[in-house]
Amino acid sequence: MAVSVNFVSFAPMNTILTITGSDGTGVSGVQADIRLISALGGVAASAITSITVQNTLGIQEFHDLPASVVRQQVEAIINDLQPQIIKIGLLRRIDVVEMLADVLKRHQPQYIIYAPVLTSTKGEQLVEPRVYDAIQRLLIPLCTVVLAPTDLPIGPRRHGHANQLGSALAYYLSLGEQVSDAMQHAQAYVKQLPAVYADGRSASWDACFVKNTRSEELYNQFLDAVEQYYNRYADVAFYAEQLNVSARYLAQVTRQIAGRSPKAIIDERIITEIVKLITTTNKPLKDVAHWLGFSSQAHLSRFFKQRKGVSPTEFQHKQ
Repeated sequence: MAVSVNFVSFAPMNTILTITGSDGTGVSGVQADIRLISALGGVAASAITSITVQNTLGIQEFHDLPASVVRQQVEAIINDLQPQIIKIGLLRRIDVVEMLADVLKRHQPQYIIYAPVLTSTKGEQLVEPRVYDAIQRLLIPLCTVVLAPTDLPIGPRRHGHANQLGSALAYYLSLGEQVSDAMQHAQAYVKQLPAVYADGRSASWDACFVKNTRSEELYNQFLDAVEQYYNRYADVAFYAEQLNVSARYLAQVTRQIAGRSPKAIIDERIITEIVKLITTTNKPLKDVAHWLGFSSQAHLSRFFKQRKGVSPTEFQHKQ
């Protein structure tokens, strides 16, 4: 007896594919796209174009994936879920742009939304002009909607704002709405989302991203640690270890708050102490050097002259 097997597709009819970079904070990028689409009731799939190293202080590094890796991600989703709505965000490589244009021409989804990610909210250029030239030439002609600043609801620009609008638009299109109606609904939805950060640095669409006071707290803890250990340790790595953060993150914090590196702050405290000791006490310079952890009097003198332009002895004579 022959048995017939019917293969049933379990792919959701309203699957939305977002193709963009990651954002470890969850405020923008693929993470935010998935969360917003899911919160609205849609189904999101994703392909990552760039892995970013970032936090609430900004982006430190990009690790852009090659076209072959992005293609594998995109084709795996298209072949299986056959999304008819595709949202595109951060693209930083020409070969990725060329590959996407080729794949989208063959797949021909019903809607392609491009939400340009070209600069950060701090004005930093994220995409090279030659890459955007390729986007304009190869990708934009295929798009149904290319979001522009005028599409954003009235209000301060914030991190992830365009992403939010693009994701909301994709969701309403997945309901079968016409582009004009979907855009109106998306704009209304994004407009009512709370802007948690008044300075526009960052915002979360569901208010779960509370104002970050970590930087100020850490900065004050660093100053306290410097005050405690400056006469024994001048190495930034020591202070980072004491605070249980990376030296890189500590540097981000001090530069954001004070405009100086951790090393500059440590050295300034040491210089202040040297000046105090050589001008208000009769301690020999070798004792000062020993007290402050220098290997020798000559070492202290070199350190002092590099930062003050004169030797400790010359500085004493000028007082």
